[in-house]
Amino acid sequence: MAKSQPWQGIPTRVSVEEFKQFVLPHLSTGSRGPAPKLSLHAIFNYILGCQWKELPIEKDREGRPEVHYTRIYSAFRRWEADGCMAAIFAGSVVKLHQDELLDITVIHGDGTTTAAKKGGDNLGFSGHKKVKGDKVVAFCDRNCNVIAPFVSALGNRNESPLLRDALPVLTRIARAIGMDLRGAIVSLDGVYDCRANRKAIFNRGMIPNINPNSRRRKTPKRGRKPFFDPAIFEERFNTIERVFGWEDKFRRLLLRFDRISQLHYAFKTLAYTMIDLRHYCRN
Repeated sequence: MAKSQPWQGIPTRVSVEEFKQFVLPHLSTGSRGPAPKLSLHAIFNYILGCQWKELPIEKDREGRPEVHYTRIYSAFRRWEADGCMAAIFAGSVVKLHQDELLDITVIHGDGTTTAAKKGGDNLGFSGHKKVKGDKVVAFCDRNCNVIAPFVSALGNRNESPLLRDALPVLTRIARAIGMDLRGAIVSLDGVYDCRANRKAIFNRGMIPNINPNSRRRKTPKRGRKPFFDPAIFEERFNTIERVFGWEDKFRRLLLRFDRISQLHYAFKTLAYTMIDLRHYCRN
């Protein structure tokens, strides 16, 4: 299980060398027109900052802002449309797998809800959280590394059916980078306890470790009891819940400010990428 280490702070900026190694190979660049005055490395670090209008833009020699925040926004929109954010995340998972930093003997999954104060698309009112927003379901390994793209839904959707949409995404990226998930234990909360979810996990060669949901039964359920290891389940508070806590380190994701959901999800993908790259990047 993951242990706290003082050097494993979540990076919010990348150096030039780290940018060239982990980010630049996956970015789309223009082939016509004049060369940009601001480097792609500087633009990417600005994207990792706070809200667009609150970006701390550096001054040039004449004391004027070196770039307007709308230029940063345009570059982000272009990279999101070209699929660069998803490619950067996939590249980080590949790097972790090549360096044997992934521990997929146990895979922890859970969902998280983000409140949207300014409205937008793909939103719903969550009666449990008492907020209007959206939710995602993500997976991480025992070392708090996000290993698969998340699946998003409206805030009023039940998380249990979302698992059956998230598992194919997990197996697809595992197949792409050469990870063998057979025999891995998938640890989940009681909200995912149903026959369909257990069957979906078994069909992929994995073992479900789901906290039994009694559903207010007055007597124990008949039949053979499914596998459940409480010690493995307790790891979720130091793994997937820690990942969601690290995600809130990025102020832009603590509340959803973007009305367009695709932009919000691109920022969330970048946050999970930086969580994975904490092994290589230093603040």
